[in-house]
Amino acid sequence: MSLRHDFRNRPPEQVRVVVFGATGYIGRFVVRELVRRGYDVVAFARERSGIGGRQTRDQVIADCPGAEVRFGDVLDPASLKTQAFDQPADVVVSCLASRSGGRQDSWAIDHQATLNTYREGRRNGVAHYVLLSAICVQKPLLEFQKAKLTFEAVLRADKEMTHSIVRPTAFFKSLGGQVESCRRGGPYVMFGGGELASCKPISEADLARFMADCVHDQDRINQVLPIGGPGPALSAREQGEMLFRALGRTPRMLSLPIALMDAPIAVLQGLAKLVPSLQDTAEFGRIGRYYASESMLVWDEETQRYDAEATPSYGEDTLEQFFERVVREGMAGQDLGDAALF
Repeated sequence: MSLRHDFRNRPPEQVRVVVFGATGYIGRFVVRELVRRGYDVVAFARERSGIGGRQTRDQVIADCPGAEVRFGDVLDPASLKTQAFDQPADVVVSCLASRSGGRQDSWAIDHQATLNTYREGRRNGVAHYVLLSAICVQKPLLEFQKAKLTFEAVLRADKEMTHSIVRPTAFFKSLGGQVESCRRGGPYVMFGGGELASCKPISEADLARFMADCVHDQDRINQVLPIGGPGPALSAREQGEMLFRALGRTPRMLSLPIALMDAPIAVLQGLAKLVPSLQDTAEFGRIGRYYASESMLVWDEETQRYDAEATPSYGEDTLEQFFERVVREGMAGQDLGDAALF
């Protein structure tokens, strides 16, 4: 079937956009933003959605006002064909991501399920694919990063379907894991003096706006798009100090050596060779170490350094505003997924 590249010449209400991962942390904001812009939006969801499958069909429908909600299984191509692509569509936006980061889950969702949406969408005539990836795939040491990169390569090799690959830095929620412990009087825990890793955190609403821009923006066609939030890059120490300002308290910081994580991870990796059920536990340890030591910024291959200046900024929401809000209102709506590391 010929691809529907003429969609860019049509008004939004005549452009059908199918969103996968529509009930996730970013996906639900993407759905709302696309609806706000007037697109004909299909939100694709599982029968039981959300963290731990807590959302019912009725709750999902209520959470996606203005969108046509379809239910099915992204791991089943037949389900995608009959439920997501039973009518001609123009654009796919994928916000799919493994919830745990475990090995099997990563390859099942970040690669295979996403590949299914691409293949079925292409058969349907979809002309453009907007992918939510991650900036950390620049240094792929973890299974979910390798799975994402493998699918990115499929998109980039397609000479007919266009794409926009969005690689955001840290989400606000991923930096909010210590809000409650610090509120209760605990210290802000960091590694290596809090200067090992920095990021330009971006809010879910700003990231949703950036992804919606990719549907029609000619400058974002066939591009890999690293993106961060407004303002300078923030180290872990600066994030902790910002949190304590929001709490109205003197900073109480606890710095640990990053090497403290190495021995337990090595033990788990050794045991996982004998007990396969421990593979994900070892992977979770590696994920934690990665985020504690690697910046979520653009990686410069030539200098072998992270480059804050080369990391684009977008949006208006700041991490300081986020901390002030969650200190007032709590972390409701900021579920960290099935693994606390996220």
